[in-house]
Amino acid sequence: MSVSYKKLWKLLIDRDIKKKDLCASAGISPSSLAKLGKSENVNTDILVKICNALSCDVSDIMEVKPAFAEKEASENEKHGS
Repeated sequence: MSVSYKKLWKLLIDRDIKKKDLCASAGISPSSLAKLGKSENVNTDILVKICNALSCDVSDIMEVKPAFAEKEASENEKHGS
């Protein structure tokens, strides 16, 4: 399984919020935001701070992708589908 933060980036675009503004309002470091950009693991506290700053739920900023979806996407990329 992997985590995707595409919902977070879409939410920021929809609300016209810059990443640096999110860092300031949520009280998180740019390095934490960089980890999110790479779909790396971050501390739950970081996610809670972002949710508080954006007045949203964690499901509004992230989703867990099942392993079979990752494998299928990888196979489709290899075969040009």
